[in-house]
Amino acid sequence: MLLSIVIPVFNEEKTIKKILEKISELPDTLNRELIIVDDGSTDSTREILSNLNQKNIKVILKEKNSGKGDSLAVGFKKSTGDYVIVQDADLEYDPKDYLKLIEEIKKNSNTVVYGSRFLGKFKDMTTAHYLGNKFLTLVTNILYGVYLTDMETCYKLFPGDFIRKVKIDSKKFDFEPEITAKIIKSGLKIVEIPVSYKGRAFTEGKKITWKDGFSAIYTLLKYRFVN
Repeated sequence: MLLSIVIPVFNEEKTIKKILEKISELPDTLNRELIIVDDGSTDSTREILSNLNQKNIKVILKEKNSGKGDSLAVGFKKSTGDYVIVQDADLEYDPKDYLKLIEEIKKNSNTVVYGSRFLGKFKDMTTAHYLGNKFLTLVTNILYGVYLTDMETCYKLFPGDFIRKVKIDSKKFDFEPEITAKIIKSGLKIVEIPVSYKGRAFTEGKKITWKDGFSAIYTLLKYRFVN
């Protein structure tokens, strides 16, 4: 089994080496490839990535900043794994949780596994982000007739054949509601398991804002009523 880890990156010079170290600490029995897509970083991130020489790492340097969704679409196409997971370049999520997600998806190949922050241990999440995440998940549940606890989670583990075939239209953070809608409409089941989470502040590089919440609502409505 091969796990493809797609890492979208934009101005993460302070954390990119640390997250790669955490991934390298996973058991050698976990066969993996890393696909890092730099979204036009203007700090030293690109220099750091250019100096990586590990065999299992593919680095893609985009010329222009076009958003997380676009970077993920590029990374998914380059993946070859049986399963594909998204890993943000910050330190909010712990790669050790991959193992739990993989064990869950092995039980049923007709699933996508979400790592829910709200079923697990989370800290340092602002009230605004907490309420925003809860509201967007509620809207998802109402529109699509499901019961999720954390639609906006980064940790989504997909069957490789599925995610490589999906057309991703969203360029930015509206990737999360778009892919959730398309998973549900495809007939795949979303299963959630607890993961750990430690939020970071805007001063530490967090990029998603309240404006992205309105885009997420629009995206959920859009894909609910189109084929």
